[in-house]
Amino acid sequence: MSGDEPPECGPAGGPSLESGEWYAARNAATSLRDVLTAAGMQRDSPYLRADINAFGQGFIELGRVSPETAERLAGLIRRALSSGALALEAGGGGLVAERADVRRRAGND
Repeated sequence: MSGDEPPECGPAGGPSLESGEWYAARNAATSLRDVLTAAGMQRDSPYLRADINAFGQGFIELGRVSPETAERLAGLIRRALSSGALALEAGGGGLVAERADVRRRAGND
């Protein structure tokens, strides 16, 4: 199964694709893939894909990456944070990255 096709639904009562969760995950995975491509890292994340779990919640699987790729990703995020392009806030399950320009427009700055 490729990351661009919805996963097959299980038996009755299984995850529903009609909730839009998988499509939201697919769009997020595509956005991430586009950024990685722009950064010259298109071949560094071959396992990147969208999926849904047994509860029908969408998620992005980045998959295994080399230590070098992890360092490059960390560097990109660090630069975005230091430039003010991203802001980190404590969220329910950890840190949440948010685009700073969106926060300013919403009056959260």
